[in-house]
Amino acid sequence: MSLAAVSMSEPGVLRLTGVLDYTSGAALRAEGKALIAASGESRMMLDCSGVTHSSSVGLALLLSFMRDAEAAGKFWELRGLPQELREIAEVYDLGEVLSGD
Repeated sequence: MSLAAVSMSEPGVLRLTGVLDYTSGAALRAEGKALIAASGESRMMLDCSGVTHSSSVGLALLLSFMRDAEAAGKFWELRGLPQELREIAEVYDLGEVLSGD
């Protein structure tokens, strides 16, 4: 099993890695929200290229991080969205929301 993490890999780049599921979701949510709030950048890149597996929790995290960025007045962009997350987004008719690749 791959551990999950969220980090500011470089200024303005929030990087998600590992398995996004109910065991990692709450901690990642709190950490990501704090990182977004602390960032002085006007643009946020949400990088999902390190995600190895995700449940719908991963989708909820991304939507929350997008909402956090917008609330902080930051533009956001999505990079490296795995196919698995794309498919989950389509089930909820959110494909267009996440089409930032």
